[in-house]
Amino acid sequence: MLTYDDIKNLNWKKFKNMIPAIAQHYVSGEILMFGYMNQSACIHTFKNKLFTLYSRKKKRLWVKGETSKNFLYVKKITTDCDRDVILVQVKPAGNACHLNRFSCFESSQPIYSFLLQLENVIKLRKKNVTHKSYVNNLFSSGKNRIAQKVGEESIEVIIAFLEKNSVNVINESSDLLFHLLILLQYIDIDFQLIIKNLKCRVNK
Repeated sequence: MLTYDDIKNLNWKKFKNMIPAIAQHYVSGEILMFGYMNQSACIHTFKNKLFTLYSRKKKRLWVKGETSKNFLYVKKITTDCDRDVILVQVKPAGNACHLNRFSCFESSQPIYSFLLQLENVIKLRKKNVTHKSYVNNLFSSGKNRIAQKVGEESIEVIIAFLEKNSVNVINESSDLLFHLLILLQYIDIDFQLIIKNLKCRVNK
């Protein structure tokens, strides 16, 4: 991980006192945008925890989101082996692209990051109590109904497995994972905590 004291040791000479900077979603790994930092932009990014670039067109520092309010909040900063590129892991407050897309790179979404997208949809359905949807109705039904659905879908997966029906295994596993995400959100547990827990077990 890059520290504030490491800034002066980056390879600033290679690109005429600027360094390419990549913003990456801190959970999904999706590449959100790319730009350039000079030392002032890098210092500003460290101090204010906001992804900040140097605008070569405007000849000034530019905080991503200063107009749209779609800030990129810094979670972690690293550099590559040659110390001439910066990777900034961020938590976005909205869409990163000026075209109102989540990412400036249309096809950059890793396949597993869809789980984060699905989890965010579930969170929105949970908050929006006026929106009548299957997810919203489940949250309104309470924990017993949600637990029941997870149990039912678990049994359906087992039955499909024992029947050696691959298509049903895929479909029922999808239902199970979907309802598990709902269960986790009912008690405010993000799926990333499950992943972190699994990583800890693998490393033991």
